[in-house]
Amino acid sequence: MKRSEVMDSLVREELYDLLIIGAGATGCGIAVDAASRGLKVALVDKQDIAEGTSSKSTKLVHGGVRYLEAAVKKLDRAQYHLVKEALQERGIFLQNAPHLANALPLVTPLYNWLEVPYVYAGLVMYDLLAGKRGLGRSYLVGRNEALRRFPMLKREGLKAGVVYYDGQFNDARMAVTLALTARQHGATIAPHVEVTALEKDGGKLCGARVRDAISGEEFAVRARSVINAAGPFVDSIRQMDDTTAKPLLKAASGIHIILSSRFVPPDTGLLIPKTEDGRVLFVLPWQGHALVGTTDNPAAIVDHPQVKEEEIAYVLRHVNKYFDLSATRADVLSVWSGLRPLVQFDENASTAQQVREHLILVSPSGLVSMAGGKWTSYRKMAEEAVDQAIETGRLNPSSPCRTRDLRLVGAANYTPEISSVLQKDYGLAADIAEHLQHAFGDQAMGVARLLNEGLGARLHPDHPYIEAEVVHAARHEFAERACDVLTRRIPLALLDKAAALSALPRVVELMASECNWDGQRQAAELETARERLATAI
Repeated sequence: MKRSEVMDSLVREELYDLLIIGAGATGCGIAVDAASRGLKVALVDKQDIAEGTSSKSTKLVHGGVRYLEAAVKKLDRAQYHLVKEALQERGIFLQNAPHLANALPLVTPLYNWLEVPYVYAGLVMYDLLAGKRGLGRSYLVGRNEALRRFPMLKREGLKAGVVYYDGQFNDARMAVTLALTARQHGATIAPHVEVTALEKDGGKLCGARVRDAISGEEFAVRARSVINAAGPFVDSIRQMDDTTAKPLLKAASGIHIILSSRFVPPDTGLLIPKTEDGRVLFVLPWQGHALVGTTDNPAAIVDHPQVKEEEIAYVLRHVNKYFDLSATRADVLSVWSGLRPLVQFDENASTAQQVREHLILVSPSGLVSMAGGKWTSYRKMAEEAVDQAIETGRLNPSSPCRTRDLRLVGAANYTPEISSVLQKDYGLAADIAEHLQHAFGDQAMGVARLLNEGLGARLHPDHPYIEAEVVHAARHEFAERACDVLTRRIPLALLDKAAALSALPRVVELMASECNWDGQRQAAELETARERLATAI
């Protein structure tokens, strides 16, 4: 569906059951849940799908190992149940998006014998809480095996290690896939549409005034119920509804750096459960590179938060502390910062101590706000939010929640043999075929067929992303800007900023041809993308 058709639908539709503000993990999940129940749904976001926090995560689908430790130490039942629920949701996540998510073994190195029984016992409990949805059993390994699994580990003082399993995924593509799934069930998906005001009738919400960020057109969208799923910006929407609303959220910045593959094995990650200041450090294989993070500092809530050099230095210092490799600033291929929206259950707690729990609030006007949470729990959060919106707006769904067993777009007929078929039938290189299999699942053939239009060239010689993906993103995946493609339809900017800059002119050229951009629009896209890549993705 072309953007003009989406905008016409928003303007023409007399009344939606549900208007969702925010197209991150939570908003896209809510759209899938509501649309699959038979509700008439519109989803808007002032930016691209998952342009904020939801495309800048650690790429893990996890229960929260450190929350389990806190639950045991403090006998905190709430944190215990949070971990248990997240582990169940982790299993559902991998089941419903097998092309985008997979199990990943992680090694926790131990440099003190006293840590061995403590860490091992905690991870065994982690497995038990996962039950039938577990991804693999944790086990102890000796020093030599830990080094075999993760040869880059610092050898001096290493005693043993524990191997455990969590999930890993492609967050930006997961959000786009959720949006595609919602559209498949009838939802209207409209990124780059900003809510400028909430509209009320007799003190009750009846929709919103919105502005198309591409054309500048303004109009009203009417709805029986409105869900605020704006991530870190939840409070700004709440205060748009009620200027006296007190803030709910604290934000913490989480930065991640990308290094070359020599810093990580291709199939095993590393967890340092406690650094010098009590934070967690991950080193993970992701998209053929090493992903390292993260920090946990209080942060202002802004669009596109910039990364501070001291944060990069912090991560590099810990890489060098735990590795027999030397990583310098010159080794960093890309870096990004995301804001974690943390509900302030305890106003005196630091951001590192805040539980990544979620909270639903309903205002006197009927605004349903979903605050906090994390990617792993997006489905459960969406179910709860839609249940609340049905009650608040007196909606009449045609079916109950279906998302526990709802395969997402690309998953219905997914098999691991897709890559081989792409190589055989379309002559694709192995790395390109493998990438298309995991990015698109059973929809990969549709992308590959664009090779018949002469779109088989790589966007950059060192990466598996091809021109066909740009055109496919513009035609079918809501991409409106060059940055939408380079950062969230393919992860090139997240992995290698220099390569993304090199590919940018060709991406703009392809999108201009597909979207009928004039010279002025092309120049603006080049300028905006270059500025973004130079500062904050």
